[in-house]
Order: sequence, then structure tokens, then C-alpha cells
Amino acid sequence: MNTKSPPLTYRDAGVDIDAGDALVDRIKPLAKRTMRPEVLAGIGGFGALCGLPTKYKDPVLVSGTDGVGTKLKLAFALDRHDTVGVDLVAMSVNDILVQGAEPLFFLDYFACGRLAVETAAEVVGGIAAGCEQAGCALIGGETAEMPGMYPDGEYDLAGFAVGVVERSKILDASGVSQGDVVLGLASSGFHSNGYSLVRKVLERRFGDISRQALSSIQLPVAPGSDKLMGLDDLVMRPTRIYVKSVLEALARHGNAIHGLAHITGGGLVGNVPRVLPDGFMARLEGAAWPMPALMQWIQTEGQIDAAEMHRVFNCGIGMVVIVPATEAESVAATLTAAGEMVFRIGEIQARAKSEAQTVII
Repeated sequence: MNTKSPPLTYRDAGVDIDAGDALVDRIKPLAKRTMRPEVLAGIGGFGALCGLPTKYKDPVLVSGTDGVGTKLKLAFALDRHDTVGVDLVAMSVNDILVQGAEPLFFLDYFACGRLAVETAAEVVGGIAAGCEQAGCALIGGETAEMPGMYPDGEYDLAGFAVGVVERSKILDASGVSQGDVVLGLASSGFHSNGYSLVRKVLERRFGDISRQALSSIQLPVAPGSDKLMGLDDLVMRPTRIYVKSVLEALARHGNAIHGLAHITGGGLVGNVPRVLPDGFMARLEGAAWPMPALMQWIQTEGQIDAAEMHRVFNCGIGMVVIVPATEAESVAATLTAAGEMVFRIGEIQARAKSEAQTVII
């Protein structure tokens, strides 16, 4: 005899609408703190509305998108979800910054198999914190609960930023000249790049990655600092957001800043060439800045050679600023006053066709 099956609900299929509504309620006050006067309509509608700042005469929109990558695997293993949202914002806003753009707004995409409201709220709290650091508005996003797509306790993140720059002030490679000085702004750690290799080193040393295991290693939090921090906290430090300090330098020094490069995957050797004209190279002095203790530890434990370190990691420099030699001291002073640790790391030289565009000696 056939027995009629009971009626199904969306919750039976693994999607909890009530949890999604609860998350939206948690997100709204976080997003409200990031609002800018140009925002006309934010979270809650089908689309978010944002006007352009009136100070721009000939505005050009600049957009960027990114994720957090395999750093999320460490977030899951360590049950640390409060910093990856900052990473998500940083990777996009730092990218559009290098073209001289002021970030206006940010949208995120959070995908999971089963929505855990507390975890998601921690992540979005980090996103809101990153937006506050960058001065941009969190005006929308998407939370997708997709049973069977992700294991319980795991999620993925993506996001994008939109900024604006005066057309006449767009930064490109055309302004870089022979003899220009390369300034490096200190990173806060690995940022959000190279974590597949970082995890490989940690797994070789500890086996199972856990807070207890990683916290047994204490390292200086920054070069020259007496403050120590556990390896578990160091590897989860969020990407530094350079927006406010670099925009201050652009406002004060104008045409003196010839180029900017965000040092992400590929390190200095892969990213500095992206802002160099043909026929030029960046000659960098590796001894001109200190490699963070965390990176030294990873290099030693993984027996990673120097060339591989520079191909994968930022090695302590998260943003490069290219300026005329006559302006280097004043630009560095502005950036230092704005809170950056600044190093004079090299110069721009003419390049033969057979030479690499970035050389670290």
C-alpha cells in the first residue's frame, strides 16, 4: 500500500529563510555605519543607489572585484571569522586606489551550504569594518544558502568595489620616469595571497592546524616591535587598507606621484611591472626593508628560496609608490604622518629587452 509522503518545506531542503532574515537584521546596523552622503538607497532593495560626489568635474568610475582565496581554509580550521571580511574589502579597494580612485561603495557575496547566523555576522562585521577603513559604503550584497554545495561550517566570499577619479588625475604607467624613487609601504602580513603555500608549511609542521598548535609559536607582530603575537593570530591578520593615507598623499602632492602598485599575488616581481612603461625596470634593494618575522618563519620552515618568496608573497611591502627623487622625502613624510611605515626600496632605471622589469638585489 502506498503511503503519502508529508509535505516538504524549504527548511526540509536545507534552506532556512528565518536564518536569512535574522542575518539581514544583524547586517543593517553594520552597513548603516558605513554610509556616505551620496548613497540614496542601500540594503533592502533590489538594487542599491549611489550618486557621484559633486566635487568631481569629469568623474570616471573605477571598479574592482576579488575574493579571499584559500585563507578561508585557515579561518575554518581556526574558527576565526572576524578578519576575512576586512581582507575581502581590502583586496578590491586597494586595487582601484592605484588608479587614483576614491572608493565609493562595496557589495559582497556570501555563499554557504548551511547558514550559521553568528558566523555570517562576524564575517559581515569585518566587511563593514573594512568599508569604514576605506571610507566607502557597504550598500548591498547577497547571502546564498546552497545545501550540498559547501560542507557545513564552510563558506565562500566575493565582493566588488566601485570608486571615482577625476579623468585628468587617472594614474597610469605614462608618468613613470627614469630616476624615479620607489617607496614601499609596509604590509600587515601575507594579506590575502599565497595561503595555499602557507597552509602547506603549517600542515608540514603541525599536522592538523588548530589554534592550540599555532598559538605555541610567538613572534614579533611587526619589524622592530617588542610585542609578540601567536602564529594563529598572525596568519589571520587582515590585509592593510591603504586608501586614506594614499588619498591624502595624492591630494597633497598631486602630480608628484607617478605610479602606484598594489602588491598582491605575484609579489613585487609580478605587480610592480604592471605600472611601468616599456623600456623601464624597477631595481629594488632587498636589504632596504625588513621581512616580517612571520614570513621569515614560514620561509625557514618551508625551506623556501628567496626567489620563490618574492614570486609568491609581498615580503613585507603591501603598496608601492613611485615618485620623483626630488619629491621622495616629502611624500614619504606625508605617508608616515598618515600612519604608514615607509621604506625607500629602489629606483626606476632603463631596461634592456633581455632584462626583467623588476629586479631585487
